[in-house]
Amino acid sequence: MQGNPVGWFEIYVDDMERAKAFYQRVFDIEFEQISVPSEEGLIMQSFPSKMENYGAGGALVKMPEYPAGNNSILVYFSCEDCAVEESRVDGAGGEVLRSKMSIGEYGFIALFKDTEGNMLGLHSQQ
Repeated sequence: MQGNPVGWFEIYVDDMERAKAFYQRVFDIEFEQISVPSEEGLIMQSFPSKMENYGAGGALVKMPEYPAGNNSILVYFSCEDCAVEESRVDGAGGEVLRSKMSIGEYGFIALFKDTEGNMLGLHSQQ
């Protein structure tokens, strides 16, 4: 494997508008529609990203045959201070599962559940 191990991520959702509202509120961002003309029922909304920067881009995905939740892969979003985004989770309709905690020399993490039942993480150095 060359380069970063993660090249793209997708978070599957059941209700795209609800999920978009949640992530926009927690991360203070706007999504961009990804056109997928050949797949009926497939809706994708891209997180803002710059492909030349470190890290991976990704999208919210609604696909009829792939329901949200019960995933076994955990994506961590990089933050300046994960307590900031964590503080927005409950108000956006999600649930904080583990508040900001130290992971020693590797910084801090927090875990939350989004409006679609997916568990995700926040990571920061402060």
